[in-house]
Amino acid sequence: MCDLFDNCQCNHHKDSTILSMPLIGDAAPKFHAETTNGPIDFPSDFAGKWIVFFSHPSDFTPICTTEFMAFQKHLDEFHKLNAEPVGLSVGTLTGHLAWLHAISHIEDDDGMYTEITFPLIDDMQMNIAKMYGMVHPETYSTKTVRAVFMIDPHGIIRAILYYPASNGRNMAEIMRLLIALQTTDNFMVSTPADWEPGKAVVAPAPATTAALNQRINNKKTNLDVRAWFLAFKQLDKDKIFDTLYGTKNTTNKKIKK
Repeated sequence: MCDLFDNCQCNHHKDSTILSMPLIGDAAPKFHAETTNGPIDFPSDFAGKWIVFFSHPSDFTPICTTEFMAFQKHLDEFHKLNAEPVGLSVGTLTGHLAWLHAISHIEDDDGMYTEITFPLIDDMQMNIAKMYGMVHPETYSTKTVRAVFMIDPHGIIRAILYYPASNGRNMAEIMRLLIALQTTDNFMVSTPADWEPGKAVVAPAPATTAALNQRINNKKTNLDVRAWFLAFKQLDKDKIFDTLYGTKNTTNKKIKK
């Protein structure tokens, strides 16, 4: 195993541009690019919105085609949550347009046809893919893995997901995570394992001795206390969606850059 020593000869440590990648809590790296919807300045053109920035390995491939159809199918849900999907792959704008045109002639499971309306970025030189750590050279040196970056309305990266080329992403999980992040911001809570809207959320842990004692004694907390550091509270599903759908979801607090 490589310990990142200076004399390391591993292939994935020879190219610092490939190693470079933003992390959760970082400001999303800025770039200008051409897309199937025209030029964009990222992320400033989406200021005030959540961005689901995702990469796929290649145009005209079966798994990627199903994913693009799935993202488009959920577009109204993204918009209700004040979010915009933005795609990227290592390919030319001409190739992207030809592929999206081909997709529009493929029937989905419901016998419907899908016109992709969200932007797909031209990144033939791999500059953006390397900037975001989407190229994993031990897997592919000229293609991106299936990465997803959740970026909040302040341009801060809040979550990162990676999938291999062989397995398509689960749209239900992507939507669940987006809702969980927005629920955290709007209600100042955390979400436990397997959380879905309507299930109990986790209240913040006590920050003082007085608050700890109050929780242990379960006085006036209205919480389901399992341990002083673990307490659940009910959060109505309708209240969550009324809040998320009824506001611009700009988040209640900014994350430090």
